[in-house]
Amino acid sequence: MSSTILHDSGITPSSAEGVLIGQDKLAEGAPEERNPFLTTLGERVRGLRSRQGMTRKALATAADISERHLANLEYGVGNVSILVLLQVAAALRCSLAELVGDVTTSSPEWLLIRELLEQRDEATLHKVRVTIGEMLGTGGGNAAHSSRVALIGLRGAGKSTLGQQLASDLGFPFVELSREIEKFAGCSISEIQALYGANAYRRYELRALEEAIQIYPEAVIATPGGLVSDPAAFNLLLAHCTTVWLQANPEDHMRRVTAQGDLRPMAASKEAMEDLKGILAGRAAFYSKAEFTLNTSVQSLEATFQSLRELVRRALNLPT
Repeated sequence: MSSTILHDSGITPSSAEGVLIGQDKLAEGAPEERNPFLTTLGERVRGLRSRQGMTRKALATAADISERHLANLEYGVGNVSILVLLQVAAALRCSLAELVGDVTTSSPEWLLIRELLEQRDEATLHKVRVTIGEMLGTGGGNAAHSSRVALIGLRGAGKSTLGQQLASDLGFPFVELSREIEKFAGCSISEIQALYGANAYRRYELRALEEAIQIYPEAVIATPGGLVSDPAAFNLLLAHCTTVWLQANPEDHMRRVTAQGDLRPMAASKEAMEDLKGILAGRAAFYSKAEFTLNTSVQSLEATFQSLRELVRRALNLPT
């Protein structure tokens, strides 16, 4: 890599100003047509600078960039690098999230709440989340003794197979949430993703979950593996269902998915196993919020079902 490339990447503070594309344009002479995000970013930097009582020259000096390039940033001219934004954030004594517009920085109350929660341990954060949910009437903690049993976990954990057996044993309806999502959309999950994108899928997912909770006071619900990635849906699930995380080792996940003939990306990619392990690692902290955990890789299917049956019946105060 040449020294020119290193300098243009903003690696050395003294050359940080060189990362602005369009740096030859002064803010005063900038064209009328500007990228809305960059314009808003510039306004935010200007507002934070004003809040700190700093002149543009003082901020430029503190951030180790030229005043000219700071003016370009504030007026939305050119695409600033992430390293320069880090320098500006440090000079403004704020987080990078605040610069780019994280909702938790959008008002004084948000900022004060975030300050109270920073550096707190997981147990404390859990208590705060539950308390807030109860205060707002939306729940947030695990729903003690709810007769809606939700099975969570990655594809191939056994949610459908064990869920149907459990529903039959309890005499509850079995709800395959993926099928309910498809009914709402009028097309398959893969078609929803391809035609409308991930955001539309999440809306259908939340709507399907809301309806299942409204319709079924008693049910066994098999959830899509990625539901935990949507905070709104996961909060709703935790508040209204007895949740069980069905764990499995990566090899079993892969084997079960391919045995079902599922050749979606997880099963077809050359890097499938590494991708799968990465997904498991990324979601494990969320799956672990379930009230109960059951490993489906350590016993036979029948023994696993018996363990699940006993676990759920005890939780619901039913005879085992």
